[in-house]
Parts: sequence; structure tokens; C-alpha cells
Amino acid sequence: MGVSVCGGATMSCSFGAAPSTLMVLPTNKVVQTLPFANIMDNKPMVNILPFGVCSCPANPVVAAATATPPPGVLKPQACIPVTAAPWSPGNPIVLIANMPIIDNTSKLMCSYGGVISIVNPGQVTVVD
Repeated sequence: MGVSVCGGATMSCSFGAAPSTLMVLPTNKVVQTLPFANIMDNKPMVNILPFGVCSCPANPVVAAATATPPPGVLKPQACIPVTAAPWSPGNPIVLIANMPIIDNTSKLMCSYGGVISIVNPGQVTVVD
């Protein structure tokens, strides 16, 4: 059983240099203090904010910077998350706004190769 995730949860990216905060809009959400998140709370720059700088060589901005002199030296660049797919896995038994809720074990894939995970779910009283 996982702990349900709400707005304000702390996230990390495997290629990011800093933690980020999950932003969950209160539209059609269960609200206690902060709204709970579902698998579709995956929108870059709306729900998923930057993780400092990105060090993934598959990120085109990082690849371009790394190609500049001296070539081959990894040069991290500003993180701009690209998250097209929903969080996975969700809990299909508990629905928020007709979508499965996410818990502290859910992951979100960045199109550049990073894996976004929950560090702190933002609350500890609701377990799904």
C-alpha cells in the first residue's frame, strides 16, 4: 500500500540537480488541505516544474552544449521537463477526477530519459 500524493509533494529526477514540487490544480480534485494528484497531473511547467539543471546527454540542449569546446565534456543545462505519458502505476481502485490516484511509488518518465519519482508525498494520513 502506498501513501497518496497531493499538491506540494517533493519530486526528484534521475538527471536533475535539484528537487521540485508537484503542483496539483484544484479542478475536480478531492481537497483536504491540498488537492490529491491523479495520473494525468503530468503537464510540464504546470504540474511538473524544473529540476534545476539537466545532465541527460539525450536532452538536445545538453547535447548541443556538450558538443561545444571542449567537446565531450558534459555541460548540464537548464531543466525543461518533457513528460508526455501519465504517471505509472496509478491505483485503479481510487479515482480522483475519474482518473487513478498516484502514490509514493508512482513514476513519471521524461522524454529525455529521466525518471521522476516522489520523494515526499506531501501528506502521510491517507493511504491507498
